[in-house]
Amino acid sequence: MTALPFDVTMELDGWRLFWARLEADRPDAAVLAELRDRVAAAARNRFRDTSKIGSHPTVAALRRLFRSAGCDPTRYRPASEALLRRLVKGDQLPEIHPLVDLNNCLSAELAVPCCVMAEGSFGRRMTWRSGRSGESYESLRGPFNLESKPVLLDADGPLDTPITGNVRVKVQPETAAAWLVAYMPAAELSYDNGRAMLEQLARATGITVALYEQPE
Repeated sequence: MTALPFDVTMELDGWRLFWARLEADRPDAAVLAELRDRVAAAARNRFRDTSKIGSHPTVAALRRLFRSAGCDPTRYRPASEALLRRLVKGDQLPEIHPLVDLNNCLSAELAVPCCVMAEGSFGRRMTWRSGRSGESYESLRGPFNLESKPVLLDADGPLDTPITGNVRVKVQPETAAAWLVAYMPAAELSYDNGRAMLEQLARATGITVALYEQPE
C-alpha cells in the first residue's frame, strides 16, 4: 500500500485508521444492487438477531474504545453497530451513491464505522482525538455535540465521528472521487483485513480503489 498523503496525528490509543481513495469511473448499478443485497443477507445470516451483535469481537472492541474516549456506546452507538442492527431487523442497504454504497457494504462486512469524504472537502493535516467541550457540527441528523466522542478533525474543525456523518464532507450526486476511512480496533483488525475486504467488495462495481497506509 502507498503511504497516506495526509498527516494524521493519533491521540486515541487502540485505533487503526484504514484509508482508501475511491473513484467512480463507470459504476455498475446492477452489480452494486446485487452487492448491497448480498451484504445485507450475510449480516442477517451472521447474527440472526440483534442480541448477538454486541458479543461480536470487533463490536465489543469498538465499544471499549468508545468508553476510553469518554463516550457511552449504548447511548451513542458506533455507526456500524446501528447499521448492523437495522440489517438484522430486515432493512436493506439503500441505494445512495456508488461510493457511499461501497462504504456501507464495507462497514457491514467489517463491523466497523466507515466514512466517505468528498475529495477536496478537507485539509491535509488531521487529528484523531476525543471531542472537546463546545465542539459540534451539522451532522446528517442535525446539530451534533462532539464532546467526549471520538472525532477526526482538520485545521478548520471537526470532519467526522464514527457515530454520524458531517454535511461538510458529504458526498454529493456529482462527486466522482472520495476518501474512505474505516475506524478499526487495532486489536481485532489489520490493514490486510481492510484491504482484502474492500478489494473483494469493489470487484466488478466500476469503482477504482487505491489503498493507503497510515504510519503507526
